[in-house]
Amino acid sequence: MNIKQYLDSTYLKTAEQAGVSELENTAIAKKFIQEAIDEHFKLIMIRPDKVSLAKKMIHEANSKVTIGTVIDFPLGKSSCKSKMKEAQKAIEDGADDLDFVCNYEAFKKGKFDLVKEEILLCTKLGLDHHKIVKWIIEVAALNHNEIIRLSTFIKNCIITHFKEECYHSVFVKSSTGFYKTNNNLPNGATVETIILMLENASPLPIKAAGGVRTYEEAVAMIQLGVKRIGTSGAKAISDGQVADSNY
Repeated sequence: MNIKQYLDSTYLKTAEQAGVSELENTAIAKKFIQEAIDEHFKLIMIRPDKVSLAKKMIHEANSKVTIGTVIDFPLGKSSCKSKMKEAQKAIEDGADDLDFVCNYEAFKKGKFDLVKEEILLCTKLGLDHHKIVKWIIEVAALNHNEIIRLSTFIKNCIITHFKEECYHSVFVKSSTGFYKTNNNLPNGATVETIILMLENASPLPIKAAGGVRTYEEAVAMIQLGVKRIGTSGAKAISDGQVADSNY
């Protein structure tokens, strides 16, 4: 199995979160981008302000690595208009994948029209520009019933309003990796939550993000049916080591 083609190598920390200067944080991002190029990972996932840097480095290396970025990260509470503006800039900068944080708090409060609007308009924006769109539902913030309902909600929005040939380009993604849980509970993908997503989001593909730290865990996710794995420990996983990353 060429596991590298399932891996979205990820660096999403701000300088403040990493405890470094902006210059040092850019250097870390460049290291991740170069590693993705050297290791032939599927994708490099970075913050929106680093997309143009990744585009330049990948072009100069004549690499096939694609570029993903996060939109309205990590809380997903911004307006649909704000999400679309951020996504449009990322598209112009050269992003291939747009990972939107769904307004899961609005969904939990029953504001279904608001959530439907952002799913439809942001997905259309991405697909109109031939991009991959992913909707992060933040499983650690949801109970099992909410995971089922939100996965189903996104699926129904897509299959009702878009053509079947688009389905493979719209993912449901488990986590940001930045959600703060109580009692040190998992804040990313678990087998249990991924199974719920697979059962209820199909035919949309699933991305497992956060919590996958070994080659064996990655293979297990792929065997379940996951199409992408997001991790800040991509090299360790592909080398058969244990990733020490926390998202």
